Amino acid sequence: MWADLEPVGRDSRSGGYRRFAWTATDATLREWFTGAVQARGLEVTTDRAGNLWAWAGDPDADGPGLVVGSHLDSVPDGGAFDGPLGVVSALAALDALRARGWSPRRPLGIAVFGDEEGARFGVACAGSRILTGVLDADRARALRDADGTTMAEAMAAAGHDPGRVGRDEATLRRVGAFVELHVEQGRALAGGSAAVGVARAIWPHGRWRLDLRGRADHAGTTLLADRDDPMLRLADAVRTARSAAHQHAILATVGKVAVEPNGVNAIPSAVTAWLDARGPGEPAVRSVVAAVGAAAGVDPVEESFTPPTAFDAGLRDRLATLLAGAPVLATGAGHDAGILAAAGIPTAMLFVRNPTGVSHSPHEHAEPADCHAGVAALARVLEELA
Repeated sequence: MWADLEPVGRDSRSGGYRRFAWTATDATLREWFTGAVQARGLEVTTDRAGNLWAWAGDPDADGPGLVVGSHLDSVPDGGAFDGPLGVVSALAALDALRARGWSPRRPLGIAVFGDEEGARFGVACAGSRILTGVLDADRARALRDADGTTMAEAMAAAGHDPGRVGRDEATLRRVGAFVELHVEQGRALAGGSAAVGVARAIWPHGRWRLDLRGRADHAGTTLLADRDDPMLRLADAVRTARSAAHQHAILATVGKVAVEPNGVNAIPSAVTAWLDARGPGEPAVRSVVAAVGAAAGVDPVEESFTPPTAFDAGLRDRLATLLAGAPVLATGAGHDAGILAAAGIPTAMLFVRNPTGVSHSPHEHAEPADCHAGVAALARVLEELA
C-alpha cells in the first residue's frame, strides 16, 4: 500500500508532496482508497462535505460504530507520513486482525477526511469542519484558491455537488467513537523507548490574514522618503511574531505571503500575509495575534480558530492502559480528530514516533519498525473497541 501511494502527487524537484483538495491528484488518492476498501469487502459512501467513509457492517441498522482513519492531502511540499500513515495503518490493522480470524462485534469504519491541511483554500480541517457545521456551508463554497477558483467550482469539477455541502447529521450519527493514528509532529517520543503514544489534548490554534496596503511605484526612481511600502510593515509583523511568541511562550509563524505586483523593480502595492499561532493557552495566543496586528498596523482577519481541545479522558486512559502505559502527550498540531472531539464524539489519537520531529517537510520520517508498532497498537484498539 505504501509503495502504491509513494509516487502520487510527489514533486520531483523537492521530493515533497503536493496533494491538494479537489484536484486530479486528490481524485487519484480517492480512487486508490475506494479500490483498497472495496477489495476488502467494505462499502464506501461520501458525506455532504466530500469525506470518504468505508464500512464493515451497517451503522444505520446496528448502531454507531468505531471509526479509524485520517487524511491523504498534504501541505505544499509536505512529507509522506502526515495523514497517509493513519489511512494505511487502518487498512493494515484490519488485514492483520482478519488474518487471525477476527471480525468486529459492531460496525467498523475507515474514514478519509478531505482538505485536512487547508493548503488550497486556506481553512484547515475543512472536511471535518463542514461535516460538523463548524465551517458554514456558504462560506465554504465561497473560499477561493490562489487562482481564484472557489471551493464550489473545484468540487463541481471533481464531481461532487457543492449544493450538498453542510453539516451531515446522518453521517455523524454513525460515528460512536473515532481513533486517529498519526505520525508525531514533534520529538516527545524520540528520546524514549515507546514507539507509540496517546494524545491528551490539542493546543488552541488558528490562522489569521494580514492585509497590508501601500502604493506601487518605481524601485529605481522613487525616493525612500516618498515610498509607501507595505513590505516594511510585513517585516515588522514577522519580527513581532517571533518576539511576542517568545514573550508569551507560544509558537507563531508567518509562512505564506502574496505580494502585488510581485516585481523585482516595483514597490509593492499590497502584501497579504498569513499568521499561524498556537500554544498551551488561548489568551497567550490571542495576545500574540494582537501584537502582530499592531506592529503591522492592521486588524488581523481570523480565517480559522480551534479552541483548546481535550480528547475523551475515559477513552484516552483506556488506550494508554491497553498499550501498556504508552506516554500521554499534548500536541500543537490540529487534526480532524480534534474537530470531531469538539463536536462531542468520543475521540482519541495515537502518535507514531518521529525520530527527528520534522514534519510538513520532505524530511518527515518514521522508521518502518515504528510504523509496524503503530499498526499493532491500532489492531489492539480495534480488538478492544470494535
